[in-house]
Amino acid sequence: MGRRAAALAAVALLVLTGCSTGDDAVVAGSQFNFVAPEGKTTIRYDSADRQSLEISGEDLFNEGETISTADYEGKVVVINIWGQWCGPCRREAPELQQVYDKTKDDGVQVLGIDVRDHSRAAPQDFMRDRGLTYPSIYDPPGRSLLPLKGYPRNIVPSTIVLDKQHRVAVVFLKELLAEDLLPVVRRLADEPDARRR
Repeated sequence: MGRRAAALAAVALLVLTGCSTGDDAVVAGSQFNFVAPEGKTTIRYDSADRQSLEISGEDLFNEGETISTADYEGKVVVINIWGQWCGPCRREAPELQQVYDKTKDDGVQVLGIDVRDHSRAAPQDFMRDRGLTYPSIYDPPGRSLLPLKGYPRNIVPSTIVLDKQHRVAVVFLKELLAEDLLPVVRRLADEPDARRR
């Protein structure tokens, strides 16, 4: 894809998503190099094309404690980038909780990354009020997303699904329903884990 086509794809993605802002930041260093093919909002990677990703940051509820994807070894990890200020995120959060409730015993972990909330109180209240029990990283400036080279970090909500080896399997650059996500995580949970062969 040429530079002009890539730029047009990025513009198309911004138009299609819910809570985008102009708060772009430079992304540096990564194992995961993201390229949005032709403006698609769902990008799937075949097993041979998946790239590793590890993300970590401070726990939203436990200041000073770190949460990392590495804490969930051997599990499918659903990383959801959200903010309590974002309308589509408010609609999507109960859907993610449904996915978590239905799959947490089957080796699936949901992990939120709360961005652009400059006080812990609002996102904490948001999670409590909606009965959200999956953990979240508190990351107002989005530093935990630096390992995502080329990823459109200004698109909120967005969701990255890691396979059991913590390689990026699917990226959703749009608001999701439980029915969008459940078949994906169940399929990934059923994949053999190459590390255990």
